[in-house]
Amino acid sequence: MSDVASVDEKLDPFILKVGVVVALGTIMSILDTTIVSVAIDSLSRDFHVTVSTIQWVTTGYLLALAIIIPVTGWGIHRFGAKNLYITSIGLFMIGSILCGVAWSASSLIFFRVLQGLGGGMIMPVGQTILARTAGPARLGRVMGLIGIPSVLGPILGPVIGGLIVTHFSWRLIFFVNVPVCILALVLAKRILPTSPKDRDHRFDLWGFLLLSPGLALIVYGLAQVGNTGGFSGFSVQGSLGFGVLLCILFVLRSLRAPEPLIDIRLFGRRNFAVSSITVFLIGGTLYGTLFLLPLYYQVARGQSPLIAGLMMAPQGIGAGLIMKPAGGFADRHGSRGLVAFGAAVATVGTFAYTQVTGTSSFWILAIFLFVRGLGIGMTFSPVTAASYRGLSHHELPRATTATNIMRQLGGSLGVAIFAVVLQKQLSSRFPHSTANIGSIPKNIPLSLRNDLAAAFAHSFWWSFATCALTIIPPLFLVAGRITHDEATSVGAAK
Repeated sequence: MSDVASVDEKLDPFILKVGVVVALGTIMSILDTTIVSVAIDSLSRDFHVTVSTIQWVTTGYLLALAIIIPVTGWGIHRFGAKNLYITSIGLFMIGSILCGVAWSASSLIFFRVLQGLGGGMIMPVGQTILARTAGPARLGRVMGLIGIPSVLGPILGPVIGGLIVTHFSWRLIFFVNVPVCILALVLAKRILPTSPKDRDHRFDLWGFLLLSPGLALIVYGLAQVGNTGGFSGFSVQGSLGFGVLLCILFVLRSLRAPEPLIDIRLFGRRNFAVSSITVFLIGGTLYGTLFLLPLYYQVARGQSPLIAGLMMAPQGIGAGLIMKPAGGFADRHGSRGLVAFGAAVATVGTFAYTQVTGTSSFWILAIFLFVRGLGIGMTFSPVTAASYRGLSHHELPRATTATNIMRQLGGSLGVAIFAVVLQKQLSSRFPHSTANIGSIPKNIPLSLRNDLAAAFAHSFWWSFATCALTIIPPLFLVAGRITHDEATSVGAAK
């Protein structure tokens, strides 16, 4: 029976088992992009360093993710997807243990980079394993398995982090990864299919020397924007300018290289290019808003990190509820209309946050955040599946690498821009203050609380605009479900 013919059947139990193994690793790596955010103040006090220094605990992790992702496509060919997945989880676990026993800010930052090198490979390798195992006609549903932790991870991170920091030591934030890593390693060894190795593929060293520093400099420049509050500083302009130049040189070289780290020619495929743009925008609004939300609840509303984290949960609940049916719908009817509609729903859910005040109802905000989660859930898995449409089996590793880089860069750009907007709003409304949110007391007059909320409301307009912009690209996706000829083409490449 062909993959298309079986599209309405239940997923094979083996595919579900593979999906669980991949989801375990994925949620760990994604959780660690946000779980530390609520512990920054505690880390700063314990290590007696400034907040600007300890922020590199997060930035170093993001830099490592950006650097290692381009290597995964070649690594899958060279070592096999299963072996690389096991190695990445092991490296992530070692980094987590070392972070938990860190004795200084410098050691913690270094170990976070090590952790990120493992974490950055987990998701793209896992996506490749799932895509190869399931086949083209079931991509929508199996991507839902990995899509759920992809959306739930950033939501649950602040909740878990807030709970741990409030009641336990910040070191437990890193140690909680260890038992999950051990379970994932055991299951991966037993369940994941052995994938072939291809030693004929060469490592694109020159491409790596251009792209990885280029991405790292761009992420570094964006992080500096958040620290300096603008793009005028030399460190920002120099990093972004040189980073963009290196990336342009990488693109020019990749168009001529026989085996580039990222197959730039994939962006010549309509569906892949449109899906990549959509993924970039989704990453921007998802991670950028996750930056603003806990700050609004803690700074403008005076809530604890735990309460702020819990108030972010409705988005994850909405996304989790809709992802599986959305993936099945995309398998049967295609992704174009669904992704555009999902982006529109997310835009509606985001609008409420552009109207926040110092006394906005938590219940109303939670309901609209749930609606936003529904919208994001309707876009995440279907657009990932759409990006694979028309690609052959051997193109999947490079495709997953490219889409993950787009999501990472979109998230970094979203956080940086939203941080700059918020900082400028605070500075304009409190000109005689440093506008340092860490120095704002919990108990402030209602008038000042409303001023703070207005600064956040203005910043949320940027998230609203990003959501609205996300509606446009999916309209250019190829309409309809995957055809028999497309499924046969990919299946033959196996």
